[in-house]
Amino acid sequence: MPNLGNERYLVQNPLIRYAIEIGWTYLPPEEALRLRRGDSDIVLYEVLLKQLQRLNPGIVDHIKAEEIIHRLTSVYPNIEGNLHAWEYLNGLKTVFVEAERRERSVRLLDPNTPELNTFHVTDEFYFTGGSKPIRADVVLFINGIPIVIVETKSATRIEGIAEALDQIRRYHREGPELMAILQLHALTHLLKFYYGATWNTSRKSLYNWRDEQAGDFETLVKTFFAPRRILRVLTEFILFARKDGELSKVVLRPHQIRAVERVIKRARDPEKRRGLIWHTQGSGKTYTMITVAKRLLEDPVFNNPTVIMLVDRNELEQQLFGNLEAVGFARVQVANSKRHLYELLKSDYRGLIVSMIHKFDDIPANVNLRENIYVLVDEAHRTTGGKLGNYLMGALPNATYIGFTGTPIDKTAHGKGTFKVFGTDDPKGYLDKYSIRESIEDGTTVPLHYSLAPNELMVDRETLENEFLNLVEAEGVSDVEELDRVLEKAVTLKYMLKNRERIDKIAKFVANHFKTVIEPMGYKAFLVAVDREACAFYKEALDRYLPPEYSAVVISKNYNDPPELAKYHLAEEKEEQIRKAFRSPDSLPNILIVTEKLLTGYDAPILYCMYLDKPMRDHVLLQAIARVNRPYEDDEGRRKRAGFILDFVGIFENLEKALAFDSEDVQSVVEGVDVLEERFESLMAEGREKYLPLVKDKVADKAAEAVLEYFRDKERRHEFYQYFKELQDIYEILSPDPFLRPFMSDYEELARMYRMLRANYEPGISIDREFLRKTARLVQEHTDAVFSGETTKFYKLDEETLEKVLNDNKPDTVKVFNLLKAIRVLVEQESQRSPYLIPIGERAEQIAKAFEERQLTTKETLKQLELLLRDGIEGKKAEAQSDLSPEGFAVFWLLKREGVAKAEKAAQQVENAFKQFPHWERSSEQERGLRIALFKVLLDVGAEQVAESVEQVAELAERIMKMLRRRSA
Repeated sequence: MPNLGNERYLVQNPLIRYAIEIGWTYLPPEEALRLRRGDSDIVLYEVLLKQLQRLNPGIVDHIKAEEIIHRLTSVYPNIEGNLHAWEYLNGLKTVFVEAERRERSVRLLDPNTPELNTFHVTDEFYFTGGSKPIRADVVLFINGIPIVIVETKSATRIEGIAEALDQIRRYHREGPELMAILQLHALTHLLKFYYGATWNTSRKSLYNWRDEQAGDFETLVKTFFAPRRILRVLTEFILFARKDGELSKVVLRPHQIRAVERVIKRARDPEKRRGLIWHTQGSGKTYTMITVAKRLLEDPVFNNPTVIMLVDRNELEQQLFGNLEAVGFARVQVANSKRHLYELLKSDYRGLIVSMIHKFDDIPANVNLRENIYVLVDEAHRTTGGKLGNYLMGALPNATYIGFTGTPIDKTAHGKGTFKVFGTDDPKGYLDKYSIRESIEDGTTVPLHYSLAPNELMVDRETLENEFLNLVEAEGVSDVEELDRVLEKAVTLKYMLKNRERIDKIAKFVANHFKTVIEPMGYKAFLVAVDREACAFYKEALDRYLPPEYSAVVISKNYNDPPELAKYHLAEEKEEQIRKAFRSPDSLPNILIVTEKLLTGYDAPILYCMYLDKPMRDHVLLQAIARVNRPYEDDEGRRKRAGFILDFVGIFENLEKALAFDSEDVQSVVEGVDVLEERFESLMAEGREKYLPLVKDKVADKAAEAVLEYFRDKERRHEFYQYFKELQDIYEILSPDPFLRPFMSDYEELARMYRMLRANYEPGISIDREFLRKTARLVQEHTDAVFSGETTKFYKLDEETLEKVLNDNKPDTVKVFNLLKAIRVLVEQESQRSPYLIPIGERAEQIAKAFEERQLTTKETLKQLELLLRDGIEGKKAEAQSDLSPEGFAVFWLLKREGVAKAEKAAQQVENAFKQFPHWERSSEQERGLRIALFKVLLDVGAEQVAESVEQVAELAERIMKMLRRRSA
């Protein structure tokens, strides 16, 4: 019966088997190594050599093929090199053909005819060409080029995906030469299958692969790795873009790929010329649009079309749409005036045109009657209303129009507006839909929570109803500038909102709330005021309670502004500097004061809190609060699980009126903090019943013993980990609310329990990164050394220290974990200087696993660990007296423990082999030489008498090589 915790048999081998069943050819590691010509090389050399000539007849001969391989494998080991490799794969690189006296494009793969390509998969891929050796679980090659790297983890490892992602990150650091060629990475622990782009390894860019037909492991693997699909992902769904001078890489998510396919299908349909894509705010709509545009321009079916992308000013200002050549577009024109746009259309320009909708104002009808014109309209719910939409469609009457929106169709719009323009050809108005609920489930966006400000800071409810919420003209408003026009008439309401005494009280409240709630989490905030003048008032007030550099005003300019507003006008360079600094966790400002600028089109994932003091509803409200729904994670341990809105207006008192959409469309959009409080209370009740009795009325060491014994069962531990992580997420949001006071001592106890379990049962995981910031501070302030999982420190490896641990007045279970921790620390700190400790560390982990699985009693475990440490102490003494090098002594000690009589002689001969092959750690050829020399030495000293067979001698040699490789790593 297979071991359910065995990664290789339960996950890795089935993945390879399924890949073989859909057309990939399996290469055993040794065969892949032969084709690579050594473990410091990357491509399957012979395969690529042959395929280059096969795919480029008359262009590439044997010599040119070798030249291309050299160029491909010599790209820079960074994201720039990865872009060059992608360009090779997409036929964007050339060679000079002497007979024709010109450059010709080179094909490294054929995406249109999969059968002309070769598909190979191998496992245990060992690569030594980086700074340190790495070993990948699975690598897939197309035409001999590594394309996808896969890390598999056991289904029983609750942190398996996170651990696999950490390995992918390590490969980027330690084997960038390999990662510069690879384009995708995949992570799986059987239950789920994730993928992402190489050189984009943040957790938020890790996507859950979900096939619409099924979700079992076999189907996930077979649909994802289908050869034709992988070819298409490489050529159609990977994008490189430069923004603010920085190169980034994305691969499209499943919902984006689905939408692209549906738009292309609609574009081919002569009977239908409209379509509406609703992908909720923050789900990558921009990259979906860009991919659609590329497909339309590159597919011969569309007969050299014109593609028009209509975007708003914010997007143009963020450079991406003004620099689309960097994304791979050959012909791009940004319409810089109405006249320029008219001339482009009138002259029958073919290629991409980027424009804003207002440039169609007053354009004549029937400017271009061609049918292969495709108009992609961003923020379609607000850019095609009224006369501008009429001018657009009148100028291009036969074009196909595809609208993209981040908000759903509101109830007031069915039969008019966006629905009438784009949605009439599809059920419920959508060609494709990716709802708020779906985006939260996928981790594309984070949930939103709100809280109402204290009553004394809120505006009068009746005035809000009469002057805003009940107004017909306020319903379905889709543009913040249109909203401002509605608010201009709300004289009494604006007077209340801009009352200087109220603003001062709110500023004081915001300053205190930010310092005590938001800043400790490491996040930033928006303060949204009713108009530009209110922004100025808020800045003056906030500066009384926070350092002036903490906040900045970002508003639009008006040439007639009085001096008190004009002083907040920003030059473009200064505004860009503030936007960029705000995105950075270590730069000021921490609070941006805004009213309409930055409420659409500005993404700052570190933005967590929105202080809302401007009446909003429907589309504008959804767009605004979506500024705080972006996931965020950084190297400091910050990981944003939610966004937060603090409402000073009272909009969220009546969400049904504030968000006039179908309930299924805005399901899960935002929940009150009271929902979190109820969940926290429920979780704490569970903890008090299930976990806290383990430590009740026990002194620290007895409490530790009880917890460690109870959680020896892996399933119990993993269940507790999940429980505590949810509890911690809510605590981070609520703290330091007075609501938490009755729970604090019990929450601290659960946090300490979690810390101890992670410290003792999950070696190698950074405990500090396991805690969010507020809990981390709590644990640091209230930690008991025994109960926290800390161990007696091994200042040195000797009898005295060992006896001190063994004779300590602690339960045996605690001693077991103290000894395990000591061995782990010793191996981590000393193994480079004393590699003989590495096998001791490996044996300790075997003992720990047997203890955890109850194959050993506590006393048996304690005894075996004691013997192991005594072996280490004895080794330390012997090493001090030995003339052998650290590597030579490690070989001697291992062979001695295996019973080889001439262990010292063997070690001396191995020393000579080290001198003969000094670069074995970097050279695959020298490593092979060292392995052969080692095998000969073992035979010479009679190791086969102990090992029983030549095969076992080879295994012993491999154990020694593994020990030495671990030492070098």
